[in-house]
Amino acid sequence: MDTGGEIAPDVRSILNAARDRSGGGGRVAVDARSLPEAFDTAEADGRVPVIAEVKPTSPTTAGERRDDPVELAEQMVDGGAAALSVLTEPEHFGGSPEVLRRVREAVDVPVLRKDFVLYEEQLDVVEADVILLIVRFLEEEGTDDLEDLLAAARERGFQVLVETHTEREVEQAIDAGADIVGVNNRDLAELEVDLSTFEDVAPTVPENVTLIAESGLETPDDVTRMRTAGADACLIGSAIMAGDVRERTRQFTTSEETQS
Repeated sequence: MDTGGEIAPDVRSILNAARDRSGGGGRVAVDARSLPEAFDTAEADGRVPVIAEVKPTSPTTAGERRDDPVELAEQMVDGGAAALSVLTEPEHFGGSPEVLRRVREAVDVPVLRKDFVLYEEQLDVVEADVILLIVRFLEEEGTDDLEDLLAAARERGFQVLVETHTEREVEQAIDAGADIVGVNNRDLAELEVDLSTFEDVAPTVPENVTLIAESGLETPDDVTRMRTAGADACLIGSAIMAGDVRERTRQFTTSEETQS
């Protein structure tokens, strides 16, 4: 487990690029679709709550997908995804705010903006239902305070997914007022994935907080493992993007049914 060591060069490059990106032209105001309610709806329908990620490429995956991201998003929803995650980081992940805008207009599920927000002005880029804030990145950069950014995001109508990797980061997130917490199984020092990270950290998350398992989920068995450990939902990107997106999403959203 990453305990706060040196950040990997690829991650450092992402942070350097994020530091230099500005916000949009004006303050964003969002009428957000509820992420917890979307998870509840999936459960009621007999589906495993999954956030499927539209990810053209990344530093930790080989190759890229050139399909229309809107078509990919629609296939994910057809496959049962409770919500979507869309990369808006351009340099390392091939994303853009315009892609998120198009996807959100095309679907009726909550859409998470996956990017590396360090300053309040970077919230004002595009309407999304959920914004990602990463405890380690904010701590590393010493930029805007997590509690202040969380409040600023909520003032604009965003829900906020606060990403953690250690028990200490979970404590920081809860102290800042987070009510949706992600535990990333990938450390930022070696970029290695260990699913036991979630299992170790999850018990420290209060029951009234929506808990999401992130990174490294390759099979339906992995999803079942995370759900058994307490995940309310799982965020899955590369494993879905690597094949038939609709069918791969369906495999993950029906994993508990097929395991029973």
